[in-house]
Amino acid sequence: MFDYGEIDVPVDASRRLFLKASAAAGGGLLLSFALPLTVKAATGANAQAGYELNSYIRIAADGGVTILAKTPEIGQGVKTMLPMLIAEELDVPWERVRVEIAPVDPARFGRQTAGGSMTTPLHWDPLRRVGAAGRQMMIAAAARLWNCPAADCRTEAGRVYGPKGKVADYGMLAAAAAALPVPDPVKVKLKDPQDYRIIGKRITGVDNQKIVTGQPLFGIDVTRPGMLYAVYQKCPVFGGKAVSANLEAIRREPGVTHAFIVDGGNDPEGLLSGVAIVADTWWAAQSARGKLQVRWNEGPGANQSSTGFTAMAEELAGRPPQRVLRKDGDADAAMAKAVKVVEAAYSYPFLSHATLEPQNCTAEVKDGKVEMWAPTQNPQAGRELVAKLFAIDVADVTVHLTRAGGGFGRRLRNDVMAEAAWIARNAGVPVKLLWDRTDDIQHDFYRPAGFHRFKAGLDANGKISAFTDHFISFGENGNFVDSGGLGFAGTVAEFPSGFVDNLTFTTSLMPLGVPTGPLRAPQSNGLAFAFQGFIDELAHAAGKDPLAYRLELLEPPRKFPDRDIPAFGLTLFGFDSRRMTGVLNLVRERSGWGKRKLPAGTGMGVAFYYSHLGYFAEVVQVTVAAAGRLNIDQVWIAADVGSHIINPSNAENQVLGSALDGISQALGQSITLKDGRVVQSNFDDYPLLRMHQAPPVEVLFLKTDHPPTGLGEPALPPAVPALVNAVFAATGRRFRSLPIDVDELKSA
Repeated sequence: MFDYGEIDVPVDASRRLFLKASAAAGGGLLLSFALPLTVKAATGANAQAGYELNSYIRIAADGGVTILAKTPEIGQGVKTMLPMLIAEELDVPWERVRVEIAPVDPARFGRQTAGGSMTTPLHWDPLRRVGAAGRQMMIAAAARLWNCPAADCRTEAGRVYGPKGKVADYGMLAAAAAALPVPDPVKVKLKDPQDYRIIGKRITGVDNQKIVTGQPLFGIDVTRPGMLYAVYQKCPVFGGKAVSANLEAIRREPGVTHAFIVDGGNDPEGLLSGVAIVADTWWAAQSARGKLQVRWNEGPGANQSSTGFTAMAEELAGRPPQRVLRKDGDADAAMAKAVKVVEAAYSYPFLSHATLEPQNCTAEVKDGKVEMWAPTQNPQAGRELVAKLFAIDVADVTVHLTRAGGGFGRRLRNDVMAEAAWIARNAGVPVKLLWDRTDDIQHDFYRPAGFHRFKAGLDANGKISAFTDHFISFGENGNFVDSGGLGFAGTVAEFPSGFVDNLTFTTSLMPLGVPTGPLRAPQSNGLAFAFQGFIDELAHAAGKDPLAYRLELLEPPRKFPDRDIPAFGLTLFGFDSRRMTGVLNLVRERSGWGKRKLPAGTGMGVAFYYSHLGYFAEVVQVTVAAAGRLNIDQVWIAADVGSHIINPSNAENQVLGSALDGISQALGQSITLKDGRVVQSNFDDYPLLRMHQAPPVEVLFLKTDHPPTGLGEPALPPAVPALVNAVFAATGRRFRSLPIDVDELKSA
């Protein structure tokens, strides 16, 4: 239950925040600042070493305020949320704010990455201080103009008000403020939250107008003078290579200008072997692709299959585990004394990210330099990848960030950028490479499948006296594949660890030739289903209400210590059981858990989970008709992500989207392999949740005295087990593998 992601978390961000004021071009104030991005940076002794002042706020002479956005916008709302923090403390009306995308330049902007739901905890304190410093400078400029104490001045809505009715707009004061000393951001006075006019208010996304009117915004919208279009056919077997193809015939197809084989390498994160087709329209290239005939050297990957993995997992489950991950007390001895022993096997499949905007990149290679336009979550890694591929300096690679039509971790990988740059160089013209849906589903970095063999002993009161899990995953030499582990940075703290005296987690690994990577709430999205499903079984075995049983497990209240991980430059914040108890009680109250008489065939399920610093408890109600048709009636979500919900509109969207994403996974999503190939190819056999399937969802935020944390991921994990537990409550049918087989409900 403790998934912290892979993004650094600051301890005291304000200690490493630097400001500089200067005159803006055309008049006004340019307030530049550098942000801390890691614990090491936040607490380091050499505060200014290695950092340039980079991001900026520009206050123009007309009073307009421009705020630079450096973090990729992938639908999580940071392009709106982060400027809100600055605008609030700067005390300017939101309608005066204009947001610009920063260029990709890590030397100036540090890490420009979207992932891990860490944008909020990283920026909550420092960006408010930046805004407050700007506000203080406006007051200082007005006080000097009016020859009065700064204490006699106040701000409101982009103006400074002084004694005797004096008023000055920020635009009038900006140039004078640029010549003043910058205040210490640690010492600036922040607003009392009761005075907030922007934070906590529903703010429309800054890109919404362009999105709903279809204006160019996403990577798929990019056009360049003289641009051609490309498709790229890779081997259907992972790791396979193109040997030959009917290139001459393809070049004669209408509109086709180029067709060639790319040798490529063996790294799935880079340039793999394939066949490129370039044409004057994408449809011409795609149509020619339909006539492409390639002879492949499929390699050893052709021996992989989902049935083979399942059989191997079954075999490994019957052997002694390869490695112990965690051992508390003596689980074997306690199990032997248990009044009741419960065993269960859980599994979940590979999953694809299935972003609605397929992978794409526009590239132009000229005079030894590369320029790219890409919807990437990790632009600097893309620059470095292409620079290495072409053996050029990273400075010769320029990346323009576009908005992404969904990321979910897929766009942390930049293989499409390598492909586009290579094709553009060979074609000698700007090229837009666009994958189709089959490319996207069959050449992903998948959420790894997983297999669990649980065993628990209960005492006479139904309390867990012993707990074991033999986790069978993928990897080699004791190392898990990407996102296939149990724990992070040596910390294995999946609930109920820490709450059961005698507990053992073990693992066995099998080799895998399929690329894997983080998918929304990595690791947790599968682990929550397995662990919270088994906890539900234990509640029923103990003869107790599942929600009350979870509350009992969380007693007595405890707060686990924070843990610094120097190798990663971050801190893992310890789990606080009282915060989880709070959201469980809230969701129990609002859902009417245990208070409503439900008709036959209707049931409620509950689950909780802690990931990405967020505490979530969720209840799902379902009805299963006599014919086996499953209907999700209602979902209730209680969340504790700290003291403030910065933008309630976007926050609710993130929670709703995460929960529905999890439900979508549970109802029908599975990537299966046969002869080394992904079987699924489009949304007909890899279905996303349809509008008529989406249930009403009530989102409840429990505000607590803790700094705000992110919302892009932590609502997903508990949605899956809550749904499965609800199906059990309605039918008595326990699903221990995903996705739910609705045909089995017909006989439930």
